[in-house]
Amino acid sequence: MQPLSAIPLEAIRRAQERIRPSALRTPLVPLNVTDAPAQIFLKLENLQPIGSFKIRGASNAMAAAAPASLARGVYTASAGNMAQGVAWNARRMNIPCTVVVPDHAPQAKLDAIARLNADVIKVPFDRWWQVLEERMYPEIDGVFIHPVSDPLVIAGNGTIGLEILEDLPTVDGVIAPYGGGGLSSGIASALRALKPDVKVFACEADTAAPLAASLKAGHPVVFDYVPSFVDGMGGKSVLPEMWPLVRELLEGSLVVSLSEIATALALLVERNRVVAEGAGAAPLAAALNGSAGTGTIVCVISGGNIDLARLVQILSGGIA
Repeated sequence: MQPLSAIPLEAIRRAQERIRPSALRTPLVPLNVTDAPAQIFLKLENLQPIGSFKIRGASNAMAAAAPASLARGVYTASAGNMAQGVAWNARRMNIPCTVVVPDHAPQAKLDAIARLNADVIKVPFDRWWQVLEERMYPEIDGVFIHPVSDPLVIAGNGTIGLEILEDLPTVDGVIAPYGGGGLSSGIASALRALKPDVKVFACEADTAAPLAASLKAGHPVVFDYVPSFVDGMGGKSVLPEMWPLVRELLEGSLVVSLSEIATALALLVERNRVVAEGAGAAPLAAALNGSAGTGTIVCVISGGNIDLARLVQILSGGIA
């Protein structure tokens, strides 16, 4: 695939219209703390019908596809949230859906996929990553919806940027979790077109931080990925087609520890009564340690699909 460039504002506005029947316009609320290094707001994508922002990109890509091409069904490669986005839309459109998941996918997300009547193929992580790189899984018939590097998916994600700016025109910075770059680059595309002085940061766990390592090296590098309870973000490398886009649009990648993420996750529950998965809590961890600076910072709480047993463990002071 050819390297991607910033998504045009008009494409993001068209996406906003396409996804209106499917995705919620989620609230933007202040974090209920008084001693943070910045004025922190939370963009609550965990409140989407599937508990994740992924419904935006999936809805836009599938709504824009020719109906005849969808007749054979759709499939995607996802640890859980994009799987739910594609499956949710497939059920609504009455077409078959199959999902290729890595073997460490959490049970809460697998159960959610099953409730949406999608078929699941579980493979080792390296084989799953190969599907992302090759954009296909030969054993499955249907249209492949890439979870990251599809301009229509990125445009759908970019609608979050439009909403942030409408609700908080004084925003100085936005932090979004980095899995493959589709969320952060979509938001950054929208904000660059409308308010280019807003800084958009990616956020990664220190166990899965290929973007930070690649930015430091000046080129994409392979990272020694270690699975953790932060299953909704991170990978072994930056997808080649995404590298020019994220290098151009993002201010940098803020790397946080699993301990910091667990603390932020518990704080969300305690102070705002918000349940986030690990990836959803990571931006708050970065905002709380001051790495995004001062001013008005929006943390994208990207999803809330966490196994209850892991949530209980974290709330009890442990790290899953």
